Amino acid sequence: MNEIVTAINSVPLDRYVFLSFVLFSIGLAGALFRRNTIIVLMCLELMFNSVNLLLTAFSAHHGDAGGQVFVFFIMLVAAAEVTVGLAILVMMKRNVDSIDINQLNRMRG
Repeated sequence: MNEIVTAINSVPLDRYVFLSFVLFSIGLAGALFRRNTIIVLMCLELMFNSVNLLLTAFSAHHGDAGGQVFVFFIMLVAAAEVTVGLAILVMMKRNVDSIDINQLNRMRG
C-alpha cells in the first residue's frame, strides 16, 4: 500500500487535476452529444473514473483515507448504474429494436 501512495505522490497534484478534467470533459461531451445508449453509459463510467482519480490523488497527497472510501462508494454506484442501464437497454432492444436514446419515450409499461 505504501508503494502505491509513494507512486501517486511522485506525480504533482496539478497533473492529476488536469487529467481528471480532461477525462471528465470527454465523458460529459459523449454523454450529451451521443445517441447510442451503450456509449452514453461508457461516458458516464468515464466521468465516474475521472472523479475517482481525483479523489484518490487528493487522498494520497493529504494522507487521508476518506477519499478512498468515497471511491469505493462511487464504484458501487457505478456498478448499480451499469446494471440498471443495461437492463433498460435490453428492454429497449426487445421492444423498440433500437438502442437510440431518443427512442426511450416510446417505451411504456
